Amino acid sequence: MKSLFKEFKDFAVKGNMIDMAIGIIIGTAFNEVVNTLVKKVIMPPLSLMTDDVNLSNKKWILREATEAMEEVAIGYGEFIEVILDFGIIAFTIFVMLKFINRFKEKSEDPANAEVVTPKNIELLSNLESLMKEQNTILKNQQQR
Repeated sequence: MKSLFKEFKDFAVKGNMIDMAIGIIIGTAFNEVVNTLVKKVIMPPLSLMTDDVNLSNKKWILREATEAMEEVAIGYGEFIEVILDFGIIAFTIFVMLKFINRFKEKSEDPANAEVVTPKNIELLSNLESLMKEQNTILKNQQQR
């Protein structure tokens, strides 16, 4: 039982759980920003262009409401708003990952002096150049 607790403690302390929690919190906040953007900024002008049609209220009524039964309808307008939300979030994440990957590639290139190269990449680069030098020396010795 102690080993399970120790493993969990290592997992939590090493940052995996903390990073995940931070990502979830930021993602939730970002979702609220995108929802507000779609509902309060994008949809009102779209509503004006479509003769004041509020897209979120658009639905296909399958059965009208009566005193005995509730209305049955497919709310396609809300679905379109959710698709817009998803598209904005997906595009934003794509752009952010593209930026992060570009920065990561620069940092992993030992020849790039613009960004500080991590020590492990620098050491591997030095090891690679030493191996190339050693191979050149061995080839020269074999040719003699």
